[in-house]
Amino acid sequence: MIAITGATGQLGQHVIESLLKTVPASQLVAIVRNPTKAQALSAQGINVRQGDYSDEAALTAALQGVEKLLLISSSEVGQRAPQHRNVINAAKAAGVKFIAYTSLLHADTSPLGLAAEHVETEKMLADSGIAYALLRNGWYSENYLASAPAALEHGVFIGAAGDGKIASATRADYAAAAARVISEEGHAGKVYELAGDNAWTLTQLVAELTRQSGKPVTYQNLSEADFAAALKGVGLPAGLADMLADSDVGAAKGGLFDDSKTLSTLIGRPSTTLAESVKGIL
Repeated sequence: MIAITGATGQLGQHVIESLLKTVPASQLVAIVRNPTKAQALSAQGINVRQGDYSDEAALTAALQGVEKLLLISSSEVGQRAPQHRNVINAAKAAGVKFIAYTSLLHADTSPLGLAAEHVETEKMLADSGIAYALLRNGWYSENYLASAPAALEHGVFIGAAGDGKIASATRADYAAAAARVISEEGHAGKVYELAGDNAWTLTQLVAELTRQSGKPVTYQNLSEADFAAALKGVGLPAGLADMLADSDVGAAKGGLFDDSKTLSTLIGRPSTTLAESVKGIL
């Protein structure tokens, strides 16, 4: 039995889609906060079990009979470490034999503030006694492309990444890697630095947006403080705005770059290009 936490989330849905290509639905356990939102998974024959990252007892019950667990990192920045501890403790109590964890690209040396909770979780796994693998995911292309509609409307894409190279890939790309690692043998003890094959800068992103849309878009580089203020000005919560601004500054320092092609090697195909992702969003 293979369990996936956050199974109805954006990454989790892609992982299940990938797993179903090689694994019978009856061997999959979708751990979700709200089972009523997982009826489509139940309809496919997947075992849906309730389990909240903040409820260790519920997680222990949900993980009964599970041999392998994909721990998709919690989306609650600032709460991730205690929540992940609950999952790992529950896995240990339930007798889970292997955990794959979605960490952050080069977490141990990353300049991004986001890295701290991932590093803490990686240490918990090392101390747990359970065999594990680290899926150190780079940036999702969707993180930046979510801003494309507004940029096309106003003709300006704002950020604080300077000329930092961003080796992004799509959620579906990272999900394919996670599905392979969690369903195959031989990945215990591995650390995978996962990123897109072709890195790009935000200036190159807006050039691609302009080329495909026919609408001129320019990139405006801001200071971290000004970018965070701009994001708050359009209604983003303060914590999220500050995290995105910090991540852009981290990108300027090389924190989102990797050219190892580990991701494409693992999934057996090239990662999705920026041009393909832009085409998709348009």
